[in-house]
Amino acid sequence: MWKFSDLPYTRPDVESVGKSYQSAIDEFARAKTYPQAREAYLKQDKLVGAFNTSFTIASIRQTIDTTDAFYNEEMAFLNRAVARMMPLRKLSLEKLLATPFRSEFEAEYGAELFVKARTEISTQSEAIVQETIEESDLKEEYKKIAASCSVQFKGQTCNFYGLLKYMEDPDRETRKAAFGEWAKLYENISDKLDAVYDKLIAVRLRMADKLGFKSYIELAYADKGRVDYTAKDVEAFRDQVREVIVPAAWEYRKQQAKRVGVDKLRYYDENFMFPDGNADPIGGEDALLPIGKRMYHELSPETAEFFDFMLDHNLFDLNTRPGKHLGGYCTGLPDYKAPFIFSNFNGTAADVSVLTHEAGHAFAGYTAGRSQPILAYGHSTSEINEIHSMGMEHFTYPWLGALFGDENAAKARYIHLCDALCVVPYLVSVDEFQHRVFENPGMSASDRRKVWRDIEKKYLPWRDYDGNAFLEGGGFWMQKQHVFLYPFYYIDYALAQTCAFELYGRIKEQPDQAWADYLRLCRAGGGKGYFGLLELANLSNPFKPGAVERAVRHVIGELDNLRL
Repeated sequence: MWKFSDLPYTRPDVESVGKSYQSAIDEFARAKTYPQAREAYLKQDKLVGAFNTSFTIASIRQTIDTTDAFYNEEMAFLNRAVARMMPLRKLSLEKLLATPFRSEFEAEYGAELFVKARTEISTQSEAIVQETIEESDLKEEYKKIAASCSVQFKGQTCNFYGLLKYMEDPDRETRKAAFGEWAKLYENISDKLDAVYDKLIAVRLRMADKLGFKSYIELAYADKGRVDYTAKDVEAFRDQVREVIVPAAWEYRKQQAKRVGVDKLRYYDENFMFPDGNADPIGGEDALLPIGKRMYHELSPETAEFFDFMLDHNLFDLNTRPGKHLGGYCTGLPDYKAPFIFSNFNGTAADVSVLTHEAGHAFAGYTAGRSQPILAYGHSTSEINEIHSMGMEHFTYPWLGALFGDENAAKARYIHLCDALCVVPYLVSVDEFQHRVFENPGMSASDRRKVWRDIEKKYLPWRDYDGNAFLEGGGFWMQKQHVFLYPFYYIDYALAQTCAFELYGRIKEQPDQAWADYLRLCRAGGGKGYFGLLELANLSNPFKPGAVERAVRHVIGELDNLRL
């Protein structure tokens, strides 16, 4: 049985792949019958899937060790290869949109195939090949800068994630000291990050201009497949969050300060929820994976099959170490119909989130990969994908006792649910920041920091950095890698959490119906648009007036009853 570590990687022969792709496009254009056109389309799909699989293997191995010279070189090559393939990709989409067999394709695959093609083609052009390469290089530069940071703390070499554990320590002086080192790491690289972001803004503006968009915001929305709503809709959603969730979150922060016995909650107190310490998992990878296996076997036959597959093929890299890329993610290997989960375990509840949040992504990818017939439908847009992950977090509440110890189950549930609610204002803060940046792209680095601090005061009125000049001056935005790597990918979490809260209400009242709705959503992949998928899963449109309040009403009620 194959393991991820044993998967072969060979640099794709871009010239050969390009010729084969061109040949398949030509076959599609010459097709006289629908079966001929379908065969040529699926041939293109297979070529793209093979290339994407090679790309993903290299990308995973490069993030596992950002100092690996071989895979650093491969990613530089592959990022350029992707850019050079752009004209062929655009030609493929043009031929699809012009096919005389559209009705037959729609009958077999649905109309969403053409919606996706029309949206994607607007973001593709040979004119932006150089900008695409430049953007990829800047992203790699950012990754290396962030991954290179470490400090000696309590006798250990800690990166950003290693310090986060100490920022949950019961001893406030330890939390404060860890916070100081964490902030200093960012401050020490802030000039480099500002320079990288300046260049990213410039290259993204050039891309939008060359593609004929009025702004980069419009390009970013198109690039993320957002065709059902606009920036104005998102602004109205942020207003709902400010009106409904911010006051509730502020109240919970006040309760937290009283509960942990501090005069005023500082930033390094925010993750410290109880005076005797947070609920930490019972152990690391060796302890958690067996529990994960039991949990998913007990949850459903579908999750049992999925998790066994992940374990059998060793599709995890979980422990943090120097040189490893920050954060966590789930990605997929199309040729193997296999998800892969990457994380940085640090001994906190965030480790459990990997077995729930990222596993939710992986489960959706696994099920869609076996339900959907074409690559385009293997996943949806991110505001749907995050429902998969956040919904799974709520489905796994019954196993919190196994993951954290029975004595900590109630505490872990409260912390997770409170965090899920209280993080939403931060999520919309990051979104508003990005809109403000690209509405006024000429801002200096110091201007951006002022904008961030103003936004924090609007959505995070409890935030106090205890006099740290760098963060009080607005430097906190730099710790969010999405701003650098995945522009405008953050409101998706807030939209998805609203829907996940609605789903969680159903889990409590109609668990079988909730699972059926969730499974149907996962299996659908990207076969429908955003609103169509919400309807398929019996979920509400979060942009409609009152949607946020209706979704969180039961969550606020539960938190009030769970007050510990």
